[in-house]
Amino acid sequence: MSEILTLDALSVPLRALRLLALDFPELPAPVVDLSAIYPDRLSLSVHPSHGGFAAFEAWRTALGIAPDAVDFHVQCDHRTGVLIAQTEYGGADIKLTGYTEVAAGTRPSEAGAA
Repeated sequence: MSEILTLDALSVPLRALRLLALDFPELPAPVVDLSAIYPDRLSLSVHPSHGGFAAFEAWRTALGIAPDAVDFHVQCDHRTGVLIAQTEYGGADIKLTGYTEVAAGTRPSEAGAA
């Protein structure tokens, strides 16, 4: 039988989110995700309506993630480019994901990664 986590089990990513809000209030607001499945992870994602790759780049720079630590791929729909990076901040594992629309007919290598 698995143990049911309490909200206190998510205190590490919640504290990290609070620190991010204090340290970087000027950055674009991302979609924030916490999960009892990964209780030490704080997932931040930015979509085209949130600034897409430009917002991802602002967050990547603020978090001190090296450009070569970013993974780029195009989803199977061939219309969505995705950047993914991970780092540690405030004791939490931060997963940063950025999405953007890829122009029709653009090959993945032309879609542009950070």
